[in-house]
Amino acid sequence: MSRIWVNGCFDVLHIGHIRLFEYAKSLGDWLRVGIDSDYRIKSNKGENRPINSWDVRLEFLMSLKYIDDVVVFSSDDELRLSVKDYAPKYMVVGEEYKDREVIGHEYATNGVFYFKRVGDYSTSSVLGE
Repeated sequence: MSRIWVNGCFDVLHIGHIRLFEYAKSLGDWLRVGIDSDYRIKSNKGENRPINSWDVRLEFLMSLKYIDDVVVFSSDDELRLSVKDYAPKYMVVGEEYKDREVIGHEYATNGVFYFKRVGDYSTSSVLGE
């Protein structure tokens, strides 16, 4: 079985997220999505975030046909360990990460794929931030 990993906040879903999941699923048999905990989002994005709590985001994501399961992480170390334990064939991240550290990339046996942004969609732009 070919495992694929994607992670992010996915606080306010938009078409760019859906296309990312569709692409990631096309690379393998089982797509796991890691989501940032509420605490981690608040620490990284400010007191007004997340808009949707982790349990609501998890339910939204699990309702999508491309996603097979979802896990929550609260730190870089938890993310790295989750990727290591899952041992994906590929990790898929947005192209904005090409020159940034991709946490856990060393555990993706066939490497990291960079997904091209769909238009100008981002959660920040949807929220007017």
